[in-house]
Amino acid sequence: MDPNAAEPEPTRVIKQPDRPKLLQIVGPGLITGASDDDPSGIATYSQAGAQFGYSMSWVMLFSWPLMCAIQEISARIGRVTGRGIAGNLKKHYPSSIVYGVVSLLVIANIINIGADLGAMGASLKLLIGGPELVYVALFGLVTVLLEVFARYARYVSILKWLTLSLFAYVGVALVVQIPWKTVGFNLVVPHVTFDGSYITAVVAILGTTISPYLFFWQAEEEVEEVKERPRAKPLERAPEQAEPEFQRIRIDTYLGMFLSNAVALFIILTTAATLNAHGVTDIQTSSQAAEALRPIAGPFAFFIFALGIIGTGLLALPVLAGSSAYALGETLGWHVGLSRDAGRAKEFYGAIAVATLLGASLNFSPIDPIKALFWSAVINGVVAVPVMVMMMHLSSNRPAMGDFRLPVGLKIVGWLATLVMAAAAIGLFATWGT
Repeated sequence: MDPNAAEPEPTRVIKQPDRPKLLQIVGPGLITGASDDDPSGIATYSQAGAQFGYSMSWVMLFSWPLMCAIQEISARIGRVTGRGIAGNLKKHYPSSIVYGVVSLLVIANIINIGADLGAMGASLKLLIGGPELVYVALFGLVTVLLEVFARYARYVSILKWLTLSLFAYVGVALVVQIPWKTVGFNLVVPHVTFDGSYITAVVAILGTTISPYLFFWQAEEEVEEVKERPRAKPLERAPEQAEPEFQRIRIDTYLGMFLSNAVALFIILTTAATLNAHGVTDIQTSSQAAEALRPIAGPFAFFIFALGIIGTGLLALPVLAGSSAYALGETLGWHVGLSRDAGRAKEFYGAIAVATLLGASLNFSPIDPIKALFWSAVINGVVAVPVMVMMMHLSSNRPAMGDFRLPVGLKIVGWLATLVMAAAAIGLFATWGT
């Protein structure tokens, strides 16, 4: 061997990057989808199942791709621009339109917060007895304290684990007798009747499933993800990050919306198999649905159903209050973000506290919560359509999205979702009072 020959360099082992774990992929979409099954939504789905049995099943399958599309578009807007929906509306539309939309959003969210807190208090009273209004106040207080003082990463992990509470309704469905062949038929073959109550129920489900606060929340959480993750930047400034980010958004959103609609379907099936099958068709609140289940489906089903109301409420309250604060903050030029210290975003956290306080106070007033929730649905229906139209325009517009305008397929489904929600809003007013 030549002593002057250079020794061969050791082979360098290049470690391949690990694939991201599922809990690293899921986040804004999962939390957004799960928060859609809040106590008010549970009430809507319970009403539909109790009143119309399995014939409402098709709505959940029909709405899933529409919900996926509009939520993916919301996430894309936030990830590309580094601003939420309100921030983009403020930049590209007249301030009068933005102020009007945000005002209606905040009003609807406050009513929804009040209804959710009331349902959670009523459910805890059913489970352990005691003062319902004290429970309402405690749930509101805990929610505000967590949002204000918990670190963002820790708080998001709490919200992710709270999504497991939704499986309570899968468990309830598995302990009651459900005719799955009938369910399968109604799932793919719509059985539509054109009487006012049926149309109103379809409109209510669509309005509950595709709600404006979900658009604002998911876009803002993409902005938060950019702030929290090392080297992440808005895609308009870091286009090389686009492909993996859009893939993550798609997986996250589709899984989150699938969970949301699957759980809503199980609630409809459970109440159809129990309440509707035994002639109990008049259900107004989620806690009434839980109480009605007890003599029909047994104490276990009652317990799990009621416990699920509390778990989903704890998940939905921060989303409702947070989306209000994000929208107000971006409109009025505040520092916003759950990742910010309370001292640097006083107005933002103050808005969260005030929205929760006002919602809780509705339960101490003579206001009828059922009528208030109806008006919340009306306001959401009024707000959703113009917001979706502006979102579709923004996401297809080069000045707003640069080279990241919507692909054709997503644009088609997004506009279809917008048209469906417009038809739902028209249907709501057409069936008013019927």
